[in-house]
Amino acid sequence: MKTNKSYSKRIRVTRQGKLVVRRPGQNHFNAKQSGSERSQKRRPITINLTARVRRRFLPGS
Repeated sequence: MKTNKSYSKRIRVTRQGKLVVRRPGQNHFNAKQSGSERSQKRRPITINLTARVRRRFLPGS
């Protein structure tokens, strides 16, 4: 089974092995949001993938 490249390009693996992704909703229409909300969206978030999702999208890991 092949790795889903569009999904794997959105994920970054840290040194400790955590999966980090970019927070959604920060491309445009951000002027109406508060400054704290915008700065929060700049920080990446860690995700926990279930075994089923990991097997489907990242079979090599």
